[in-house]
Amino acid sequence: MRAGTQFESSIPPRLDRLPWSPWHWRLVVALGVAWMLDGLEVTIVGSVASVLGEPGTLALSYTQIGAAGSAYLAGAVVGSLFFGKMADHFGRKRLFLVTLGLYLAATVGTALSWGFVSFAVFRALTGAGIGGEAAAMHSAIDELIPARLRGRVDLAINGTYWLGTAIGAGASLVFLDERLVPRAIGWRLAFGLGAALGFSIVLVRRCLPESPRWLLLRGRIEQAESVVSRIERDVARGCPLPPAPGTVRLTARGSATFSHVAHVLFVEYPRRTALGLSLMIAQAFAYNAVFFTYALVLTRFYGIAPGRVGLYLLPFAIGNLCGPLVLGPLFDTIGRRTMIASTYAVAALLLALTGWGFAHGWLDAVTQTIMWCIVFFVASAAASSAYLTVSELFPVELRSMAVAFFYAVGTGVGGLAAPTLFGKLIASGSRYEVFVGYLVGAGLMAAAAGVAWWLGISAEGRSLEEITEGRPPESLDSAESSPGPLRAERA
Repeated sequence: MRAGTQFESSIPPRLDRLPWSPWHWRLVVALGVAWMLDGLEVTIVGSVASVLGEPGTLALSYTQIGAAGSAYLAGAVVGSLFFGKMADHFGRKRLFLVTLGLYLAATVGTALSWGFVSFAVFRALTGAGIGGEAAAMHSAIDELIPARLRGRVDLAINGTYWLGTAIGAGASLVFLDERLVPRAIGWRLAFGLGAALGFSIVLVRRCLPESPRWLLLRGRIEQAESVVSRIERDVARGCPLPPAPGTVRLTARGSATFSHVAHVLFVEYPRRTALGLSLMIAQAFAYNAVFFTYALVLTRFYGIAPGRVGLYLLPFAIGNLCGPLVLGPLFDTIGRRTMIASTYAVAALLLALTGWGFAHGWLDAVTQTIMWCIVFFVASAAASSAYLTVSELFPVELRSMAVAFFYAVGTGVGGLAAPTLFGKLIASGSRYEVFVGYLVGAGLMAAAAGVAWWLGISAEGRSLEEITEGRPPESLDSAESSPGPLRAERA
């Protein structure tokens, strides 16, 4: 079928009407592992950083350790953009296997590193695999999960980042304990843990289908019909299927060029792009500012020994994990616009109040951790909603590339600017200077809350085709507040 051809299809409504089933659970587990591995990697690196400088390990300098961290972030940015483009061109399933394979090989390579250059190269490749995973995974989740459940499922999967963080924090307490494992081997086993978790999910990934929505947009209607029929048979084994709904009108599209992606983002959807950038930059800065430097705060201001930092990261991770799980359903019931604006605003207020208490010396290590658990219980749901927003508001033919763009911007700003700024503020030894940094993060979150209320779209319960195929005019984006169908006009 040639690009530009219009046709009718019942496939999107059939996918959206499916009841939740074991098939959906397998999908969530197989794809959700991406964020868990990212959280694991970030935590492991933070935990073993001081160990990698010891003579019996790689004997890296602080500069080299920092450079290796930058290599991981640079790899994540490049990987997300490259593999995002490939996922839109070649399909979601192929990229699932390629990016997971790259991650596994690079993680094993990291565990076997013999010096700074090999360690940095493997860290960059690991980041590339994780970045590619993020782009392809979000596209597939949104295209395969029923519309009425898309918000809570997407938030829950994003929250698994903190399950990886908890696993990494717990593993560091074991692998870096010289009473249990020699230091020269422990750090290698810590990195090997990620590879072990990744290998366990390969077989499940191989059984996942290609996205029927992607196949439809490429005009491969018979193949899409075959995939959906298999999914329906699998789901029907556990519960009866609702009656098949009607059809929707779609347009076959070819590969999206970079110029087309830019045109859609900045010409057709400028308000949605502004919304996505605001949400992603704010959450990335706030998160990376606090989480990536929390170990430094604990050791510098509270005198916590480096080997015990993991004990304080565990409850922090649990609070972050619970936020999307508890608040996620509200994004499908109360609605996207209200919940996104509310979670960003509340997180901003709590972040500022916690920083105020820290600046005045009212908190100790335990109460500081309790406050961060409360702050990021809300902020985790807010941050997860940013990824939900950028993955559901743009057309199928460039969805992975759009996710990759926002992921790259968020990673670049949050991963580079925030830790660098806070590292300098912490090095000053002044609680008030660190508090100023917390206020910057709170200000960005508050500003993003305002943008979400102004530009937010009520996408809850709506199919992806209703949100993007009709392309409503930009003037409607901020005015949509009812869960009724979108008007089939241009955006």
